[in-house]
Amino acid sequence: MTDQTCADLIPAPEGPSNLIDTDYEVGQDNITPRIAGVPFDVHNVVFTISSIAIAIFVAITLLYKDAIGPVFGDLRVWLTSSFDWFFLIAGNIFVLLCLFLIVSPLGKVRIGGRDAKPDYSYGEWFSMLFAAGMGIGLVFYGVAEPLGHFSSITSGSSWAPLGGEALSGAEAERLAMASTIFHWALHPWATYAVIALGLALFAYNKGLPLTVRSIFYPILGERVWGWPGHVIDILAVFATLFGLATSLGIGAEQANAGLHHLFGLEITTTTKVMLIIAISAIALCSVVLGLDKGIKHLSTFNVVTAALLLGFVLLAGPTLDILQKLFWNLEAYLEYLPALSNPVGRVDDNFRQGWTTFYWAWWFSWAPFVGMFIARISRGRSVREFMICVLVIPSVVTTLWMTAFGGTAIELEATTTLGKIAGAATEIQLFELLSNLPLAEITSVLGVVLIITFFVTSSDSGSLVIDTITAGGKVNAPVQQRIFWASLVGLVAIALLLGGGLSSLQAMTVSTGFPFAIVLLGACFAIVKGLRSEPK
Repeated sequence: MTDQTCADLIPAPEGPSNLIDTDYEVGQDNITPRIAGVPFDVHNVVFTISSIAIAIFVAITLLYKDAIGPVFGDLRVWLTSSFDWFFLIAGNIFVLLCLFLIVSPLGKVRIGGRDAKPDYSYGEWFSMLFAAGMGIGLVFYGVAEPLGHFSSITSGSSWAPLGGEALSGAEAERLAMASTIFHWALHPWATYAVIALGLALFAYNKGLPLTVRSIFYPILGERVWGWPGHVIDILAVFATLFGLATSLGIGAEQANAGLHHLFGLEITTTTKVMLIIAISAIALCSVVLGLDKGIKHLSTFNVVTAALLLGFVLLAGPTLDILQKLFWNLEAYLEYLPALSNPVGRVDDNFRQGWTTFYWAWWFSWAPFVGMFIARISRGRSVREFMICVLVIPSVVTTLWMTAFGGTAIELEATTTLGKIAGAATEIQLFELLSNLPLAEITSVLGVVLIITFFVTSSDSGSLVIDTITAGGKVNAPVQQRIFWASLVGLVAIALLLGGGLSSLQAMTVSTGFPFAIVLLGACFAIVKGLRSEPK
């Protein structure tokens, strides 16, 4: 790759760095068609196959929406019951690799070259990576998951983690919180960190295009520019789009529930579709503004709003109890982590397959989206600094969030609400919790605003990433391409919502997360090999 090409598209390494010698030019396989009179600059194979396949999928889902729902449901059950062991092993490998890189001498390698300086401050960097990495999921499951696990444990349900034994009191709460943190802490962030580091390393240090295929150059060599690379990038597009569509569907479910709770807005599929359309339109405005003017400021707003809501629950809820249980829950998480991450000899099939395997598939499908976004904003950080900030700090913040919301809900259920929160639909449980605290109307509005802004951030960040992949690694492709993908993401979410609701969204997440897990495992080997060749 020529220096001019690198300079035009991604910053060249600053200081000593081991560039990969290749004749491939970024964009050499691109075409410039006019779609509806609008000029595009896209990778011939990746964009064409991805967009046509997704369009066909949307058409079939909408035409046969009554018949397609059961198919999606059966697909999810088959994948989660047959390959739960594979998902668990893959997740464990990603965590172990990240922890190894923190303590290894390889952690001294700096993304972008030895002399590279960070593009963003710690505050901006953390806001963007956290908003992209969790977003809607934390708001949706922050109350529902800890409370759901606690209820299943105390009742001896088959959905209880680690065997469904009827524990009670403090031990039941410890296991419930440990199981929740297990799903939201080290494992998802390790998945994001692996793909993010690979993309950043091979783009900013090795001079390759910012696409998933570039990570596999140490394995495939020049073949990475051919069909093996095309398949990798197409899988990344599918995984990103369907993982993102699942989150948008969940966001629509909860936004509708919140607006019903506040203003009596009817909860119907039509309302959810209208919400997806309206919020996708807002996302388009952020897409047009780009990374620095749109996504950065919106991500900062998201984190500030989330911090305000978290701070309110900390102060209005059992404050001292929450702070004390933060350390108890971290201790419980570490205690139960070996058993929860064990892939064999388990008797908690419902929990392992219905909760953990789905989550792992969701994280794997989100990995190219979140990973590339984190890679775009992480130049100038050392590998050790990168891993600590991307892996450890978000895990602690996530634990605090789950402890505050989940712990408060469990406390209220035991003393005040007596089953009212747990008995509500999953998407309404956050608002049932807030209704039992002061200033309920104000905080509920804040919750709805947070859901919508996380919705917007996820949509425009995902569109930016898909556009980069389908543009052959160009990071300055025409803005209308991001508009195209933002619109298509919303359309896929609508199609899946009509074709079976949340179960269909989850089924497509699992089905795309499975093959991409294989891609991620290959990336682990390539990353270590790439880091070993870098100047320390």
